[in-house]
Amino acid sequence: MIFLEESGISPFLVNVEENGERFDPVFFDCDLLVISIPPKRNTAEQHSFLSKIKRIANAATNNKVQQIIFISSTSVYGDQNQEVTEDTIPIPDTDSGKVILLAEQFLQQSSEFTTTVLRFGGLIGPGRDPARFFTGKKDISNGLAPVNLIHLSDCIGITLAIIKKQAFGFAYNACSTDHPTRAAFYTLAAVRSEMEKPVFIDELQRWKLVTSINIPAHLGYTFKFSINTLVLQ
Repeated sequence: MIFLEESGISPFLVNVEENGERFDPVFFDCDLLVISIPPKRNTAEQHSFLSKIKRIANAATNNKVQQIIFISSTSVYGDQNQEVTEDTIPIPDTDSGKVILLAEQFLQQSSEFTTTVLRFGGLIGPGRDPARFFTGKKDISNGLAPVNLIHLSDCIGITLAIIKKQAFGFAYNACSTDHPTRAAFYTLAAVRSEMEKPVFIDELQRWKLVTSINIPAHLGYTFKFSINTLVLQ
């Protein structure tokens, strides 16, 4: 199994830039490739993201990789004021969500390997204390919207469960089953971290609530961390 992650790409093994593409065949000498390369926020990167995924897929095909796990995002659903499951048709409303969905679809269409899509919610855990996101801010909109978060340990646990059970070929929404409001969650996070509490507007604007039918159906996975109890270790 090989993880292809942006922060860990060695320039001597893999270069997915259009003008400097280079792949060491040894890197792709695996049965399972995990791709975790989120598009950057700048417009230029989002425009080139899909071509990077296509070049990675081509290298995987040439080296006969059998399984790809693509780390995606719940942003592919957009905020359509509804609960979403893996059966919901994604309607992204951000540039990054749109290009991630295109990458999903491209990989899923390949007959050379099986693609598993992991749509993670917002990440919390070591080094990602959510108290920092809104500490001290005032009049923050959409305070009644539900949060869709996942702890790093559950990200790893779900990925390993897919591999252990060989439950490939599905899309999985990977979010905690707890969905407190933004106001409740981030205020408690600030209190726990002894930071200045944020102030939210008591309103519900655009939102989504992400749940999964495939994790219980195919993995039987039990989440290790409860968002409601704000376990941040």
